[in-house]
Amino acid sequence: MKLKSLLVGLGLLAGIGGAHAADDPFKVGFVYVGPVGDLGWSYEHDRGRQELEKFFGDKVETTFVENVPEGADAERVITQLAKSGNDLIFSTSFGFMNPTLKVAKRFPNVTFEHATGYKRSKNMGTYVLRTYEGRYVSGVAAGLLTKTNTIGYIGSFPIPEVIRDINSAYMAAKSVNPDVKIKIVWVNSWYDPGKETDAANALMDQGVDVLLQHTDSPAPLIAAEKRGARAIGQASDQSSFAPKAHIFSVRDDWAPYYIKVTQEVMDGTYEPKDFWGGFHEDMLSLASINENLPTDVRAKIDETYEKIKSGEFKPFTGPIKDNKGNIVVAEGHSLSDEELAKVNWYVEGITDEIPR
Repeated sequence: MKLKSLLVGLGLLAGIGGAHAADDPFKVGFVYVGPVGDLGWSYEHDRGRQELEKFFGDKVETTFVENVPEGADAERVITQLAKSGNDLIFSTSFGFMNPTLKVAKRFPNVTFEHATGYKRSKNMGTYVLRTYEGRYVSGVAAGLLTKTNTIGYIGSFPIPEVIRDINSAYMAAKSVNPDVKIKIVWVNSWYDPGKETDAANALMDQGVDVLLQHTDSPAPLIAAEKRGARAIGQASDQSSFAPKAHIFSVRDDWAPYYIKVTQEVMDGTYEPKDFWGGFHEDMLSLASINENLPTDVRAKIDETYEKIKSGEFKPFTGPIKDNKGNIVVAEGHSLSDEELAKVNWYVEGITDEIPR
């Protein structure tokens, strides 16, 4: 679905501007954990910001702060954005959750939206992508393409989102390749090309021949290209960095949500909630699927994508056991969004322990 048609469905092409004075632009601030040039997570959030400006024209004025560390620095930056007259502030990393909540309490007339978190208040909502849907398709591709039966995952931080996605990728790989194993390396960073390169090489040294990542630079793809392995791009289309190694990229599209929320706040209809978007909402997509894939692999990728997008298949549907042998998802039950946000276990077959 194109952006315009999605916005028609949301009823957002009429009445742009709301009650805000025509000569007083509505101000929207963005806080990024990485650089806008990371070609991953922050890059796509900033592309959404640019689409927001393009959609509303001079009725909206945006600003952003990049490379903001999670913690006290984030609170200072968010506070400054609120003091600077921003009507709406999007903070776009899990570690910004508590700082955003603190600032929201001090500025009740400003609306705050936090990405990937779970804490809300009267003027603060949360939003997240169903990245586990993209990881499931990624796992299917990895399970079919691996020749060593060993796939690798580069993790950022052991938070529910990342743990959930590791599980999704491994369950998917296992569904098409019962012999597949997964190795995980944590880099404790969202964006660090050096650490990501080292992690990719460490995994390939252990026999991994297909790489997945929950970090934001194209470094793992570049490393895979150099060593004849395969890899999947993160957040944006990263195909240009690894013409042979690249399988596809799972691309994020935040623009529809940013436009929707901005319009609601401008209209005075905004209510804080927990929003999840994925394939169905066209906020996740598979970008630049490589033409060098075998026909049967491409067909399975397309089939899996369509089943998830239509709702026919939900990755976290039981029975699912954790790697301690406990039933964590009962037979026939699909985890709710609230349950998905609390995943803190590895599925059966993953031999690692979650870092604490």
